[in-house]
Amino acid sequence: MPASVGAPRQMLRRLREVMAEHESAQARLDKVVVLIASNIVAEVCSLYLRRRDGTLELVATEGLNPGAVHNTHLKPGEGLVGLIAEQAEPKQFADAQHHPAFSYRPETGEEIYHSFVGVPILRGGHTIGVLTVQNRTMRQYSDEEVEALQTTAMVIAEMIASGGFVTEEVTAETRRDANARFTGQPISEGVALGHIVLHEPRIVVTRLIAEDVELERRRLLQAIEDLTTMIDEMMDRGDMARAGEHREVLEAFRMFAHDHGWRRRLDEALATGLTAEAAVQRVRNDTRARMLRMPDQRFRDRLHDIDDLSNRLLRLLSGGTETGATGNLPEDAIVIARTMGPGELLDYDRQRLRGLVLEEGGANSHVAIVARALGIAAITQCDGVLDAVEQGDAAILDAAGGELHLRPTQEVISAYSDKVRFMARRQAQYAALRDVPAMTLDDQRVSLNINAGLLFDLPHLDQSGADGIGLFRTELQFMISSTFPRLNQQTRLYKAILDAAGDRPWCSARSTAATRCCPISAPAREENPALGWRAIRMALDRPALFRTQIRALLRAANGREIRIMLPMISDVSEFEAARRLIDREVKILMRHGRPEPKRLMVGAMIEVPALLWQLDSVLPLADFASVGSNDLMQFLFAADRGNVRVSDRFDSLNPAALKAFRHIVRSADKHDVPLTLCGEMAGKPLEAMALIGLGFRSISMAPASVGPVKAMILSLDAGNLQQRLDELLDTKKTSLREDLKRFAADSGVQI
Repeated sequence: MPASVGAPRQMLRRLREVMAEHESAQARLDKVVVLIASNIVAEVCSLYLRRRDGTLELVATEGLNPGAVHNTHLKPGEGLVGLIAEQAEPKQFADAQHHPAFSYRPETGEEIYHSFVGVPILRGGHTIGVLTVQNRTMRQYSDEEVEALQTTAMVIAEMIASGGFVTEEVTAETRRDANARFTGQPISEGVALGHIVLHEPRIVVTRLIAEDVELERRRLLQAIEDLTTMIDEMMDRGDMARAGEHREVLEAFRMFAHDHGWRRRLDEALATGLTAEAAVQRVRNDTRARMLRMPDQRFRDRLHDIDDLSNRLLRLLSGGTETGATGNLPEDAIVIARTMGPGELLDYDRQRLRGLVLEEGGANSHVAIVARALGIAAITQCDGVLDAVEQGDAAILDAAGGELHLRPTQEVISAYSDKVRFMARRQAQYAALRDVPAMTLDDQRVSLNINAGLLFDLPHLDQSGADGIGLFRTELQFMISSTFPRLNQQTRLYKAILDAAGDRPWCSARSTAATRCCPISAPAREENPALGWRAIRMALDRPALFRTQIRALLRAANGREIRIMLPMISDVSEFEAARRLIDREVKILMRHGRPEPKRLMVGAMIEVPALLWQLDSVLPLADFASVGSNDLMQFLFAADRGNVRVSDRFDSLNPAALKAFRHIVRSADKHDVPLTLCGEMAGKPLEAMALIGLGFRSISMAPASVGPVKAMILSLDAGNLQQRLDELLDTKKTSLREDLKRFAADSGVQI
């Protein structure tokens, strides 16, 4: 006898009453299966839940032998129940015992039942259990009955997640309470022991069953309308820098938000008697389950979009707008996010922030630069972590090793506590070297400078014992601002930088006024933005913006020395054009009676391979030069440093790259032009050692790297290294890493 149309709502109402009763978990489970059996008019209703070892355990039944409860276990994929769990979709069989997947379990007494229907219990798209009903007669179950079972399964899943069915015997293994280890790509080294903060906290759906279905439908329609309006406005406005959004993500959001099939499934879920929030959760679970099992990776990649869209909709329904930064932050926060913009990271209390874990994003993204500036441990490309964590989980982030330990055991905590104490002792050793000049054993002085990009970087200049600021990334100021900073704002910023640097050398500013990240000048989406309209190209195309920044720099100098570095020079004509604009601003400054800089130096950043064959033309025009190793390396090897599939295909100690660096050093020496190198290589002791062997005597790095690199320099004989490196560069090896490690070990160099 099929269930009536109103059966799902009636069953949900009765289920709500069971949930409200103050009884043991097992008693509630027993009542749930009785309720479902009577509502569906079935002789058997059984509930199986997945254990930690992957087996499915019979935890409650109405109709089968009660002695089978907690004694019947099915291996992954075993039987019809295992088949439903594996494929995460409803299945029914009129004569189940003759199906090839049927597994006879004599302790259950189910051999007298023929018809069978089962639905998966889904949480986050993953199967955590199976709900089944059986009858003696061979029959087909109606769509309404299957729908009622699916809706009930969804409610059971939410009750499990909220702890409503937890006992020592039942469902403990289905919760996110097991220790787990995730790996990712390091973007800022360090170790953090703390507790998880979700950047976009999950909305916990506590009200599952609707009192008034029409009211819930109106609430959902209004929330969808608000959501689509919000996405359309963000797309039209193009203001994505501060929100950390990517245009392709918003395109996916808009596609899903306007999808009629998605809206229809939401409406169908509402019709079963769920609240608007529960309907969103139900559709999210079903969609994720289907997409997780699709063979095409492109479809699986859309899972994050479904989660993001559903979370946004749930926040609109609940009225919540808090992010992790605005909530109650623990003293030892480790923030977890899918992706994040640099401005969002700066919203967090830096006294409480210990670490950052991202599912997506490159190791050289701007948020990675900010993480390094903050000195917090951070990793990216940590796949699947958002599905495994809960707000407040204990965690250990080992960014040096690229590992995140969730809910760690006491043994893991003890091991990392020892590691943190060891690191603290090493930092104390580095601190003792703060005022010691970076001089090699053969009396070669190496200038160690810091890379900076924000005002809170400036105290690191004194704390690290650096010689000066090798690179101040002016573009970060534009990125974290929702509007283009005015002349006076920029002037105040640059004045603060110059004040902090004082008389120390290499105070340089990378002039990127029309940065690609600034909302006011954001270009249309490009196929390959690293090779596109950026840096000096944008500055020359937007001369008014470029001149505003130059004017601010000149005013900030106020009679002091200032150095301006021009990025992404690929042709000498670009340097000449930019230099003319700068000279024009100097004349305007003098015409208005303002003090001109004591000394104005304009430098070229060498990061485009084409410039390697123009050094004899550009260096005589430049007052100094700097190698941008990050971009130069990715362009030399045609490997996008933000693409994890190719970013590790080359070694920075490849002889081809080192020969290019040596060519730059020799050209700078030939033209007597001061040279430095800014980039990730400079901050790693082994790579920095190679650079010194090539002839670099000025390098710039993150503040935390100054101590380790200085310790290396103090134990190095640069002359011996240069001789050995010249020999190695003539070999046919594709990497000199192991050879340089052996040199360091044999020579007692601290790396």
